[in-house]
Amino acid sequence: MDRLNLIACRECDALLRKPPHAEQANARCPRCGAMLSRSSAAHVERIAALTLAALITFTIAQAFPIVELDLNGVTSQTTLIGALVALWNEQMEVVAALVFCSTILFPLVELVALLYLLMPIRAGVVPPGFNRVLRAIRFVRPWSMIEVLMLGILVTIVKMSSLARAIPEAALFAFGGLSLMLAVVVMFDPGALWDIADALPARRAKGTLSPHPAQAAQAAPTGSARR
Repeated sequence: MDRLNLIACRECDALLRKPPHAEQANARCPRCGAMLSRSSAAHVERIAALTLAALITFTIAQAFPIVELDLNGVTSQTTLIGALVALWNEQMEVVAALVFCSTILFPLVELVALLYLLMPIRAGVVPPGFNRVLRAIRFVRPWSMIEVLMLGILVTIVKMSSLARAIPEAALFAFGGLSLMLAVVVMFDPGALWDIADALPARRAKGTLSPHPAQAAQAAPTGSARR
């Protein structure tokens, strides 16, 4: 049996033959009923469009002020970058660095990397560095916390409303829309792109597609398959 065509269930460790055309249909474990793989080919177009829209919204969210505070006729407003600079100047470098990575760097890396993979895949071409970029997406995804930032902004506005008049600006609505779009984007399993890329004739002919890491790690006797 070809090890590259094996897949291990993450729930019961059953070692199964990978279903044909896995990228076009959902597959469940016959032992425990857990989901083995989801249909992804039909979602590539929508995820690519949504990722592009999220990247544009991300740019708007960074370029415009988040909220304007009006206290006795004195107004002040700032962007997310301005807030990070203020944190840095207040000797809170670690907090500023963490906020920068979780709300700007990692979400931007994930969106750009997804577009880098999805656009060529749509055209039937596997881009250079396919495996490294896909692993980078898996690494940064858990650290992207736009929704936490949005929740913090809303809580701050509610608390500040008793001291000053808070006027929502364009970036606040952009962050709200971005949170919703990212919630849909993260539902797409980037590992499914391995199955789609594996089905491309040009990729198979060149023999440049390396084994799926999960399959390589799990292609072992059933008793030793890792979750």
